[in-house]
Amino acid sequence: MPLNPLISVDELHRRMEAGDGIRLLDVRYRLDQPDGTTDFAASHLPGAVYVDMDTELAAHGEPSEGRHPVPSREVLQDAARRWGLDDGDAVVVYDDYRSVAAARAWWLLVHSGVADVRVLDGGLSAWTAAVLPLEAGEVVPTPGSISLTELSGDIATIDDASAWPDRGVLLDARAPERYRGDTEPYDPIAGHIPGAVNLPASDYLDGEHFVSPEGIRDAFAAVGATGETPVAAYCGSGLTAAHTALAGAVVGIDVTVYPGSWSQWSNTPGRPVATGPTPGDEIS
Repeated sequence: MPLNPLISVDELHRRMEAGDGIRLLDVRYRLDQPDGTTDFAASHLPGAVYVDMDTELAAHGEPSEGRHPVPSREVLQDAARRWGLDDGDAVVVYDDYRSVAAARAWWLLVHSGVADVRVLDGGLSAWTAAVLPLEAGEVVPTPGSISLTELSGDIATIDDASAWPDRGVLLDARAPERYRGDTEPYDPIAGHIPGAVNLPASDYLDGEHFVSPEGIRDAFAAVGATGETPVAAYCGSGLTAAHTALAGAVVGIDVTVYPGSWSQWSNTPGRPVATGPTPGDEIS
C-alpha cells in the first residue's frame, strides 16, 4: 500500500498529463441513489470506469450476513478485469460523496493483493472545483488480466467484533444519534455493540476532504485509538468502516474492518445491544 493512500487533485492531474497510465475507478453510490450510471454517463474523470457497488463490491445473502457482505475473490476479480485492471497497475478510486464508496473499493483491492491503490481526496467535487477536464458517455475498457488473492488481513467476524473491546478499541463509525440508539433508519434494532466507542466520519473530514494527518490522529486519539492496542471499526453496512480504515492508514494506524457491521449484528438473534452516549450505558 502507498505510504499515503490519498492522492490530491493536483498530483493526479500531473500524473495523468504525464501519461502515467493510472486506472481510474468511479464508485458513485448512495443509499438513496445506489445506481450511479446515469450521473457517471453525464460526467466523469477522463478514462474512468464505472464500478457498481451492489454487484461488484458486495455480495448478496441473508439479512444475517449484513447489507454489504464482501464479494468472493472470483466476483471481485471478474469485476476488476472488466475495469481493465492488469497486475501492477496503479489505481485511483473516487466518488461523489465523502469518499465512502471509494474507500470500500480501496479496502477490497488492497486486501486482495493490489499494491498501488489510492483514493482521490475530495473526490469528484474537488476535481470539478479545480476546473479540470471531464468527459461524458460510457467507458468500456479492454478487459484486463489481473489476478487477485483471497481477501485477507484486517477483517473481523461478528464474534471478533463482540470480543474486540476486551483487547483493544472498537470504533462505531455511524452518526452519534444512531450510536446512541436515538434513531435507526435502516436496521431493525437501534443502538451499538457493547464496548464500542463512537467515531463518526465527520470527526476527521472537512466537507469532502480529509483533515490534516494531525487532525486525524487527534480524532482517533480522542476515543482511545492511538494504535498502541488493536483497533477495529464497524458502521451500518461495512462501507463507512472501510472509510475509517482509510483514515487510519493515512496516519499509520491499522484498522480492522468488521464488514457485517450493525446490519449483521442487529439481524442476529441473541446479540446484546447497548444504548446511550457511552460504550455500555444500557445493555439489553
